[in-house]
Amino acid sequence: MENVINQQVSLEREEVAPSENIKRSLVKTISWRAVGTITTVAISYIITGTMALAFSIGGIELISKMVLYFFHERAWEKIKWGK
Repeated sequence: MENVINQQVSLEREEVAPSENIKRSLVKTISWRAVGTITTVAISYIITGTMALAFSIGGIELISKMVLYFFHERAWEKIKWGK
């Protein structure tokens, strides 16, 4: 019985982790996209052999995936599962 009470008290004391703020999500978005875009440009250059085309593909990929990732990250912030 005492063990159950101690567990309940410890659960009540646990602090809820603060939400991730928008600035942090933005910085994570930018840093991850930099890694992804460099990889995309390199692969595109290997496949096409044209640097201009590789950078065009990388530019389109950079913008589209950055926007998608940001909204994906913010949506997951609202999900309570796993927190």
